[in-house]
Amino acid sequence: MTDTRLYLTLLELSDENKKAVLKFIESLPKEPRPPQRRVAGLAKGMIEMKEGFDDPIDFTRL
Repeated sequence: MTDTRLYLTLLELSDENKKAVLKFIESLPKEPRPPQRRVAGLAKGMIEMKEGFDDPIDFTRL
């Protein structure tokens, strides 16, 4: 379930049900989220460097 779907569902609830949901959420145990491991190489092939990228910039033409 996405956060957006959860939010939209909560908007449709009555005030009494919103209070009940809030009370339930607050009663849940607080557990720290495990850090997500980063995956190397996901952007491979998406970035192209143009020829002359490392050439000095000619500030006289700006």
